[in-house]
Amino acid sequence: MKRKIKNLLVAASGTGGHIFPALTIVDNLDRNWKINWLGIENRCEINLVPQEYNLFTLNIISPQGNNLSLINKYLQVFIATLPVIRLMISREIQLVFATGGYISVPSIIAAKLLNIPIILHESNVVPGLATKYFGRYCNFVLTGFKETSSYLKGCKIVFTGTPLRNQFYINHDIPSWVPFGDEPLIIIMGGSQGAKVINDVIYKLLDFLNGKNFRIVHILGDTLDTKFRNKKNTNYIPIGFTNEIAALMQNCDLVISRAGSGAINEIIKTKSPSILIPYPNAKNNHQEKNALILSSIGCSIMIEQNKNLEINLKKNLQRIFMMESNHSKNQYKILDLMKKNISEFNLKDPRQEIKKIINYYKKDL
Repeated sequence: MKRKIKNLLVAASGTGGHIFPALTIVDNLDRNWKINWLGIENRCEINLVPQEYNLFTLNIISPQGNNLSLINKYLQVFIATLPVIRLMISREIQLVFATGGYISVPSIIAAKLLNIPIILHESNVVPGLATKYFGRYCNFVLTGFKETSSYLKGCKIVFTGTPLRNQFYINHDIPSWVPFGDEPLIIIMGGSQGAKVINDVIYKLLDFLNGKNFRIVHILGDTLDTKFRNKKNTNYIPIGFTNEIAALMQNCDLVISRAGSGAINEIIKTKSPSILIPYPNAKNNHQEKNALILSSIGCSIMIEQNKNLEINLKKNLQRIFMMESNHSKNQYKILDLMKKNISEFNLKDPRQEIKKIINYYKKDL
């Protein structure tokens, strides 16, 4: 019997926090779903979305700036509904799956006008404006955290958790290129786009870190700055990007990171103690709210990005790795407590939950 092909449009753009969850879901869907992807020019999806997913891009930019500029950018987002309508009609789209962000707005409006069902996933604790104001027009709003429901009114909400890249659901050995030894292994990362402020602070602290004999893998972002390459040694490995992030996090002692939804969920999945430095200019201060989920249960330390960042990061590393006894198996009392606290934090596996909801529509299409 010939399979009946169903056309799904994925609207996900910008950062790994939006793109990776969508990639995981569609990679695990049944073969009778044909995937189409809606993105934005010159964003991460250009390099991350496989060619077979038929990427179509819009020429719009994030609504930020002063009043006149902001009004114009919002207007462009709404005008983008027209090419999205044409796309949905030409590709005979039957279901839309979006992961928040401003690309969701024209997707939701177009789907509503064409009477196409739409599923929206919100991975942050505090929903973005697109989810907050347009989620009520979606058939389902799926959330990464239970707490998100308190911010949404008039939405059909299902708590599913946030899907991670498939590599996070497999146990990995530590990569062979990681510094070898018994000293604590620290992973430093700034998300899919890197974090210049964190990178610069780590550069200033390298003498201190090397003096403490930490083993460090420093993920800088898309580019490997020469000044970091020149500091490479047996215990410090700076890299631009890696496809082995799950293996690194599963085998490390501490993660230093921004607090985007992707990083938070990866930290929870790998049970990694962490120091979180929220991006201060994130919309709705959502990174700080994300970080509070972990810091409130004592498995993470949140540090503000301000003029004292270098001092506070150094102090907290000294405190976490303060040796209690040279003869004790539990040398680092605070680190052990952080590990215990995060081991008690459990989220469901969202992949099957979301797949069920998407396939719910298959029988009616």
